[in-house]
Amino acid sequence: MTSTVARALRRWPAQVVIVGLWCLHWLPFGLQDALARGVGRLLYRLAGARRRVALRNLQLCLPDLPEAEREAIARAHFRWLARSLLERGLLWFASAGRLQRHLVIEGDIGFAERHPQQPVMWLVPHFVGLEAAGTASQLGQRRPVVSMYQTQSNEVFDEAIRRGRLRFNGGILFSRRETARPLMRAIRDGHLFLNLPDMDFGERDAAFVPFFGVPAATLLAPSRMARALGMAVQPVVVRMRGAEHPQGAGWTVRFGEPWADFPTDDPVADAARMNRWIEDEVRANPAQYLWVHKRFKTRPPGQPSLYEVPGG
Repeated sequence: MTSTVARALRRWPAQVVIVGLWCLHWLPFGLQDALARGVGRLLYRLAGARRRVALRNLQLCLPDLPEAEREAIARAHFRWLARSLLERGLLWFASAGRLQRHLVIEGDIGFAERHPQQPVMWLVPHFVGLEAAGTASQLGQRRPVVSMYQTQSNEVFDEAIRRGRLRFNGGILFSRRETARPLMRAIRDGHLFLNLPDMDFGERDAAFVPFFGVPAATLLAPSRMARALGMAVQPVVVRMRGAEHPQGAGWTVRFGEPWADFPTDDPVADAARMNRWIEDEVRANPAQYLWVHKRFKTRPPGQPSLYEVPGG
C-alpha cells in the first residue's frame, strides 16, 4: 500500500505538467510565442546553473564576439528554449492538419521515398526546435522512423514522450541504454533513422575532435553505422520562427542533399566533418543551438574541466 501511494505521489506532479501542456496547445501560435518570451526571461534569471553553462559555451565557441553580444545570444536562447518546452503540447497533442499549416519543409524530404530500398540516416543536431524534425518526418514519410531517446526516470514523462513522438506513423523509440543491435535490425527492416549526433556521452565510442576549435567528445557511431549498413546520410536542421516572421510562428525543417563524402573509411575524419557542418549551422542561427548542454563536459586525459569557473 505504501509503495502504491509513493508511486501515485511521484506521478501526480508530472500529470499536472502534461495536462498543462495539453491546455496550452489550444492557444494560438502567436500567443504561445509571446508567453515564451516571458517564461524565457524568467528562466534566464532563475536557472543560474544553466545560464552559466550557456555563457561558458558561448565564450568557448564564439570568443571573437563581444561579451555583451554573447549575453544577448544567451538571453535569446532562453526565449527559444522556453518556447520549445511549451510547444511540446502542440507537437504531442495538436492535429496533423494544424501542425502542417505551421510546418515549412525545405529541401529534399522525398529522397527516402524515391529510394525505398536505401537505408537513410538523418543527422539532426541539437537546435532547440528539433522535436519538430520528428513530427515533420512522420507527417512527410510513409516509411516508419526509428530514433533513440533518453529514458526518463519519471514514468509519466517517459510515457508522454513516447506517445507524443510516435503518434502519427508509428515507428520505434529505442532507449540509449539498449545495445545498437535492435536499432540496426530496424534500419535493415526499412526504418529511417533520425539521429541526434552532437551530445557529450563520454569517451565510449567517441573521439576528441574539434568543435569550434575545442576538443569535444564526438560520437563515431554515425560514420561507423552508415558505413556498415550502406546508409545515405542527410543533414536536417530545424529553425523555429517567431510570430514576427512573414510566415508566422512555427518551424522550418530543412532536409539537405545526402552527403556524397560521408561516410569514409576514417570515422574520426567523418566526425570532424560533421562538427564543421554543425558549426556552420550554429553561426547561421546561434540563439537556437542548445547552449545549456555541457558539450565539453568530457575532457581529454589530463585536461581540467572547462566548466569549473568562478561562480560556475
